[in-house]
Amino acid sequence: MTITDEDCLAETLKFNDRFAAAAHRPAHEETPDAPLPAALRRNRLGGDTPPVRLPQGQDRVIAGGVKVRAFVPDHVDGVYLHLHGGGWAFGSADGQDEKLWRLAEQTRLAVVSVEYRLAPEHPFPAGPDDCETAARWLVDRAAAEFGTRRLLIGGESAGAHLSVVTLLRLRDRYGLTGAFRAANLLFGPYDLSMTPSQRLFGSRRLLSNTETLQRSYERFTPAMRAEERRDPEVSPLFADLTGLPPARIVVGAEDPLRDDSLFLAQRWRAAGAPVHLGVVAGAMHGFTLFPLTITERELRRERDFLATA
Repeated sequence: MTITDEDCLAETLKFNDRFAAAAHRPAHEETPDAPLPAALRRNRLGGDTPPVRLPQGQDRVIAGGVKVRAFVPDHVDGVYLHLHGGGWAFGSADGQDEKLWRLAEQTRLAVVSVEYRLAPEHPFPAGPDDCETAARWLVDRAAAEFGTRRLLIGGESAGAHLSVVTLLRLRDRYGLTGAFRAANLLFGPYDLSMTPSQRLFGSRRLLSNTETLQRSYERFTPAMRAEERRDPEVSPLFADLTGLPPARIVVGAEDPLRDDSLFLAQRWRAAGAPVHLGVVAGAMHGFTLFPLTITERELRRERDFLATA
């Protein structure tokens, strides 16, 4: 485990305090089965400005009717399958155009972001099914579509969870190990029955806390009790991780999901694959959404990992 960015701790903690002081409940009353307004879904932070859509983004419908958004630089050395975050209920494939296009240009990777179906209208296993479909499409079609068979996968928060679930499905359902060469996993939930850090985090409003995580799990797996969410197909922390690729696992020290990354890294490494585990000093959940020094550094480390994986 590497503790990073301790020299930025004062700036990071000051931002956390300002964020917690300004945080408030959204005007929409969130219940696990209530439809979510489109504006809230498009901008998880509740602002009025929609995400910027860049002309470099290519909207496509692939096998099985799954929608994806692709960013293809002039020279392609590989393909990064990106799964967005948002608690399986928020976010979209076009919600990070500027970041994903910059990543594509800097790493010479075609970035394919999946518009997977969202809960509560489409609970488990709809989202994982769509991500599996997109991954299989890339395994079958990347050489023809992008001129390369070098595949990488990753995402943030729920997207990190979906990345691991997708790798396990490829292995267990199709015998595909090694199709994806690396996994880039940022602050994901890997135990939906709740690790100690999730249960004990409390009510501090740092983008995510114990209550918001519980609501997310109720939306995503509405028919399941906590013990049922320990099923390895739902909570990959309980899965056999043999045959998975090298991984980069990153989490903030002030994230309720901290234990998820720590525990997953231990099990991933024990299963035989290399792991780089980074814990960002003082960082809250989703810290890469915000204009901080640690965000600039994390995006640079992410770029370097994906470019060389």
